Amino acid sequence: MPSFMEPFRIKAVEPIPFPTEEERRNALATAGYNLFRVPARRITIDLLTDSGTAAMSAAQWAALMAGDESYAGARSFERFEAIVRELTGFSEVLPVHQGRAGERILLGNVLGLGDISVSNTHFDSTRASVEAAGAEAVDLPVPAYEGMPNPFGGDLDLGALAELLAGRSGGRIRCVVLTVTNNANGGQPVSLLNIAGARKLCDQHGVPLFLDASRFAENAYLITEREAGYADSTPREVARAMFDLADGCWASLKKDGMANIGGLIALRDRELAERCAEQVIATEGFPTYGGLAGRDLDALAQGLLEVTEPGYLRYRAESTRWFGEQLSLAGLPVLQPTGCHAVYVDAGLLLDHIPPHELPATAFANELYLAGGVRVCELGTLVFGKRAPDGGPDIPAPRELVRFALPRRVYTASHLEYVVDVAEEVRSKAAQLRGYRIERQGGALRQFTAVLRPV
Repeated sequence: MPSFMEPFRIKAVEPIPFPTEEERRNALATAGYNLFRVPARRITIDLLTDSGTAAMSAAQWAALMAGDESYAGARSFERFEAIVRELTGFSEVLPVHQGRAGERILLGNVLGLGDISVSNTHFDSTRASVEAAGAEAVDLPVPAYEGMPNPFGGDLDLGALAELLAGRSGGRIRCVVLTVTNNANGGQPVSLLNIAGARKLCDQHGVPLFLDASRFAENAYLITEREAGYADSTPREVARAMFDLADGCWASLKKDGMANIGGLIALRDRELAERCAEQVIATEGFPTYGGLAGRDLDALAQGLLEVTEPGYLRYRAESTRWFGEQLSLAGLPVLQPTGCHAVYVDAGLLLDHIPPHELPATAFANELYLAGGVRVCELGTLVFGKRAPDGGPDIPAPRELVRFALPRRVYTASHLEYVVDVAEEVRSKAAQLRGYRIERQGGALRQFTAVLRPV
């Protein structure tokens, strides 16, 4: 049994669907074998994402009722702005409707044609924003070594960054982005030592350093657990130390904002913030509401207070660790150590008979749904593969990962025990699984709408 206990009581519930095996098979086929296209009423346990799927607290629901819906300068914005400034130290605060809007607006004002953005790993939407600006996204994750778990596997490779900055391409680098935690690389944290190292290199070359701070609180808590010298620091103190090393950030507050919608851009540079504000007005709304209702801003402000509570973060980390241990005991190749927001399984190792261009991560994810109505997210070649310039098979992703994302304050241990049972059933017949081919796809972010077919 788990050694942790949820630090909350459940005040409201909603029923869970239990579609039959036939209903699941029909739903997946109708969706073009793409789990993003399966309706939620056909999902039993939904671990597709931790974005916007949190259960809000009683205090957040109360904050909704206090929301000020004034168009300009609402009281709800003033509370939100004050809490963000105190948390981050950034003076310029712009709300947006979600993180994707924040990164598109900020990167669009920093990058231009032929420029380079360097990151520990750009997530899919971040890469799309970089490329939409006509720039190139370069990933420099710290090297992974088989059988040697790295407590800070989300770090940026500082040696590679120094070499790139000093080389012929150095003059084209317009920003360095640290995603904390590193979602595309197993949900692993970034150390304060690594952030400080990146800051030093950026200062030497006059390049701004930004954080994708969507999971800033989880990164801060893992620093208190794993990095020497911070065991007696609070997560909020560590978070502030992270922000103090950066020039600005964007964040999807659908993650560590503990709410269902919302995001932000926060900066030190007033001139850059003014340029971003012009884009907020054009695409999101007035800069003091940024596409959000006043009640949303109040709920987010309360969520930003709650998310750094040590008791909550301890439960978050320990429950994820326990879930990863259970999946490992069931015979699944789990990336270790686990982070906070998800457990990652290496489907490439489990299904080594399926080549990358036949999407082994998708094959594993779809079989979890067929076996028990569990929806997870593939982070393999469908998401991170690159199309071959000659029209041949995709260039494979670095790893064929499947992410079991854990919505905040939603599922209990017994729900996750059910997921483990389903995963063990799929693992037992892994050798029988077959891959998929892409029948129809869009451009960037193809995974959301692609139509697939079994091989």
